[in-house]
Amino acid sequence: MSRIGKKPVPLPAGVTAKVDGGILSVKGTQGDLKLKFHSAMKVQVDEAAKQIVVTRPDDERQNRALHGLTRSLINNMVTGVVKPFEQKLEIIGVGYQASIGGKTLNLQVGYANVIKLPIPAAVKCTLPDNTHIHLTSADKQAVGQFAAVIRKVRPPEPYKGKGIRYEGEHVRRKAGKAFASGG
Repeated sequence: MSRIGKKPVPLPAGVTAKVDGGILSVKGTQGDLKLKFHSAMKVQVDEAAKQIVVTRPDDERQNRALHGLTRSLINNMVTGVVKPFEQKLEIIGVGYQASIGGKTLNLQVGYANVIKLPIPAAVKCTLPDNTHIHLTSADKQAVGQFAAVIRKVRPPEPYKGKGIRYEGEHVRRKAGKAFASGG
């Protein structure tokens, strides 16, 4: 039995969950999320014990993998509707900056053109200053994906460290070419 899959997901106060067909809906103070889970998995909401239980039909390899995955996705949903997930990025480089125009994130990171990225509906994007980007959402996957898309525009390079990186990320630096001594 999957150690992760067999643990029930507790429902905190103020969170409601409902299974309708193959779709689980979770509502909380920070929003509501839906998950279409695999048809082999059985998801039950126990209102009396305030928990969600995931079971699998047998011990086939795919069902064992889906068991833990489904439970983890549900746990992330329940966590996200109580306290939203957050991702912070920082922009390093002379003249590199970010701005928000409507529902678009504009990045000036050393290219001739301004890179315009549409902000997903599920993600809230704020700029404390023009070199830091804060992303928050109840959907963990949406925050992580948008942060990865932003970072991919200009990943940090190893010689000067310029680029977009996650806050607190360590970038391994390389020594550049040194001038050869006369000979």
